[in-house]
Amino acid sequence: MWTSFLCAVHCALLPLALAVLPTLGLSVVGRVDIDQAFVVFATVLAIASLAVGYRRHRAFLAWLLLAPGLLLVWANAFSPLHDHSLWHAVMMAAGGLLIAVAHLVNYRLSHLTAPDRTA
Repeated sequence: MWTSFLCAVHCALLPLALAVLPTLGLSVVGRVDIDQAFVVFATVLAIASLAVGYRRHRAFLAWLLLAPGLLLVWANAFSPLHDHSLWHAVMMAAGGLLIAVAHLVNYRLSHLTAPDRTA
């Protein structure tokens, strides 16, 4: 969940970073392949996390939030939309937030269905 939230923050702040970091001599942060690698990592992490949670709670709600979130980040990271414009930042942040909310829903569902260990 926190990784997805940080992804959304990263995507929202990237246009500002792209404007400021080259003046500091740090141009590697805006490279396309770093963004794409992070999207792949976030996807693998999200699918694995939700799969484990689904085995526990058997509710599909988190997947309904994850799918459009992944669609947004993949479409904006691996298509001509990946131009670091304001629209790109908004769509990546929206996708990251959907992924973060999917993790939160998965977490809540997993803990609602957890066996009572106090007995």
